Amino acid sequence: MKCVRVGSPDKFDELVKKAISESDAVFVLFFGREDPKTNLSWCSDCVVADPKVRRAIGTVNGSILLEVPIDRKSDIDSPSNVYRTRKDTKVERVPTLLRWTSDGPSNIRLVEGECSEAPIKEYVVKTNP
Repeated sequence: MKCVRVGSPDKFDELVKKAISESDAVFVLFFGREDPKTNLSWCSDCVVADPKVRRAIGTVNGSILLEVPIDRKSDIDSPSNVYRTRKDTKVERVPTLLRWTSDGPSNIRLVEGECSEAPIKEYVVKTNP
């Protein structure tokens, strides 16, 4: 599994397009950015989900995981958050996991507590193009 960090929203489309050109197994994980002092996310669900997401997606041959950090809880709750207002992402809570293809994101998503190992494995199969 290849991991790519999306450092800023203005790079999102470029990095998604590049990933899709390299793989049919592109996943996008929106999560709470890590605190530089602890290196842990401000989002407790994200801390729990992260290794499970990586473990499950890591079993998919040639997979790419795009990591999209959200700065603070207040940012994800903001009605003007770019990932909340985009029609193709509509992120309201983190973690949120989407599978992306050349047609855009899957209409099935995993959010918060759904990002556990069994649902992720099922999600990978359900969203396989």
